Parts: sequence; structure tokens; C-alpha cells
Amino acid sequence: MPHQQRVSIITLASADVARSRRFYGEGFGWEPVFAAEEILFYQLGGMLLGLYRSDDFAQDMDTDQVGNSGGFALAHNVRREEDVQTLMSSLLAAGGTLQRKADAPPHGGVRGYIRDPDGHPWEIAYNPSLPIALDGSITFPETN
Repeated sequence: MPHQQRVSIITLASADVARSRRFYGEGFGWEPVFAAEEILFYQLGGMLLGLYRSDDFAQDMDTDQVGNSGGFALAHNVRREEDVQTLMSSLLAAGGTLQRKADAPPHGGVRGYIRDPDGHPWEIAYNPSLPIALDGSITFPETN
């Protein structure tokens, strides 16, 4: 029997959970649903984003190190093209680092990249081909 296609929780290593809380709170305007000294959880629609203190995360995973592997990007899509730059500016002011200025990719829309204080990359995007529902969900359009 196949397993349901979904991601339940994305957990990112954080060198400084308080710094991460500032970035996600002041940058995105998010409030954690759970906050402790070593971990934060944010409710993102039907899934959770966790920010886990790096040393505790490594211990939990039974490894010597955790961190940004670099081969991924998280994405936050916005409803309007002008919202890309507005959100990127907010994230930079909250401690993020510019990875790529907002511009138009070949497939249309606008996108830019910001790294959170621990170096995790976030794509901030407006894609007219991926409309956002009122509940914040995105469904890939049907193709024939």
C-alpha cells in the first residue's frame, strides 16, 4: 500500500533559536504555536516548521553535526508580484541575508532568494501559474 504524499514537519537546525524567532516573527510575521529554549514550531497550513537548536538536533539525530546541506530551498509564494520585494525587505530587516535579488525567471513571475540567519535558503516568489487559495494552499495546475 503506498504512503500518502505529504510532508508533515520540516525541521531546520538553528544555531540561535531566539535569533531564528526574530527572523521568522519580524520577517514573515509568524507566531510560533510552541516555543521553548531549544525549539520553535510554526503551524504552516497542514504542516509544521520546526527550528531546533543545532546541538540538540544533532543529538536527536545521533550525529556529530547538522546544518545546511545547501541542496534545497524552501519557498514562500505570495499573491501579488509587488509582495515579493516587500517581504524580502522585511526578511532582510529581520536578520536575513540576500542570496539573489528579485527578478523574473524564464517561466514567468518574480522570485528572489533570502537566507535565514542559519543560512537556510528561502525563495520568495510570485508565480501567476500557481494561484494561492484562501487557506494559503497551492495546488499544481492540471496539465493535459
